[in-house]
Amino acid sequence: MCYGRVQCVQVQTVNGAPAINKYGQYSLVDGFNFENIDRKGVYGYWDHMDYIIKTAERNGIYIGMVCVWGGVVNSGALTLKDAEAYGKFLANRYKDAPNIIWIIGGDIKGDKKTEIWEKLATTIKKYDKNHLMTFHPRGRTTSATWFNDATWLDFNMFQSGHRRYGQRNGDGDYPIKENTEEDNWRFVEASQEKSPLKPVIDGEPIYEEIPQGLHNPKEIRWKDYDVRRYAYWSVFAGSFGHTYGNNSIMQFMRPGTMAAYGAEKSWWDALNDPGFNQMKYLKNLMLTFPFFERIPDQSVIAGVNGEKYDRAIATRGKDYLLVYNYSGRPMQVDLTKISGKKKNVWWYSPKNGKLSYLGEFDNKINTFQYDSGYMSGNDQILIAVDSEKNYVAKEWMELPFIEQNQSGNQ
Repeated sequence: MCYGRVQCVQVQTVNGAPAINKYGQYSLVDGFNFENIDRKGVYGYWDHMDYIIKTAERNGIYIGMVCVWGGVVNSGALTLKDAEAYGKFLANRYKDAPNIIWIIGGDIKGDKKTEIWEKLATTIKKYDKNHLMTFHPRGRTTSATWFNDATWLDFNMFQSGHRRYGQRNGDGDYPIKENTEEDNWRFVEASQEKSPLKPVIDGEPIYEEIPQGLHNPKEIRWKDYDVRRYAYWSVFAGSFGHTYGNNSIMQFMRPGTMAAYGAEKSWWDALNDPGFNQMKYLKNLMLTFPFFERIPDQSVIAGVNGEKYDRAIATRGKDYLLVYNYSGRPMQVDLTKISGKKKNVWWYSPKNGKLSYLGEFDNKINTFQYDSGYMSGNDQILIAVDSEKNYVAKEWMELPFIEQNQSGNQ
């Protein structure tokens, strides 16, 4: 997961009551009584959690700490009293760790066991004033539905999920309009209509090499071009970051273990998957331009926008604009939306980070189409910059990589 300018890994802290780690250590050695959780001479469950968090810190990585999975709470294994004790324990143990982001919930709707989630969240916030907090919802839902007004919720999270257009799977309470399943940008725009306005991120989009619909391993797998589309649609629509997932990596698949969702390759081999290695081009693009002035602005797309895979998504600053086009469909772009009498324009490839300079254009509505034609997965980003600005040089064949602790306007 990339939260804006930092890297974050979501960690499912407890997926059972108790949970047992690889070393056979239990998360709950005395129920939800944590007074003697640290036993002399024993490298326990929480000792190893400490190690994970400190190792991440040394490598500049934040931990998105999913406190307890939704199924545990929904089963009744966590009571109100337990939630308070657990929240106090977590907060006191990790309140001084600089790299924690609290994630309440875990693939569950906020109207299920709401009082438990509220107790866990408010207890952590009572003892820990230092860290951000959000809620991980069920597929095709958003935390904004239930908790946007909650004082403990610092930013919204939605789960666009793993289904393709029209793949309903018999849901009786399907929460979104049919044939919009892949339109994760819709969740971003819906969040932006809420008051108070809070930042938003897609906490679980499609994962690379996972079956479409998730559960049937015989289904078509989501590929790198799908992963890219979800990433750019979400971020350009206004998300402050993006979550990348991979079927093998997310479950640390290794030979000899029973894998879920039809995963076949080891997690270390999956580190070579193309989508995983293409996410850096999105982050670098965002950091090339003034980061904190960027806004989503779909009025940049003139005329009639496309639907589904033909949807173009635009974002801009004061003197630059970016438009993501997945299918190569011709699009009209209003260059008057940013400053400058003339605009320098490039194509930028989300596959390999390559740049192609198109020339200097007049300050008006212009039509653009990538020259390799119209087809899904032929995605490109149009970059237009006030010709008096030098964020991108005409002769560059690719964008230089920006250091994580800087942005392009510094």
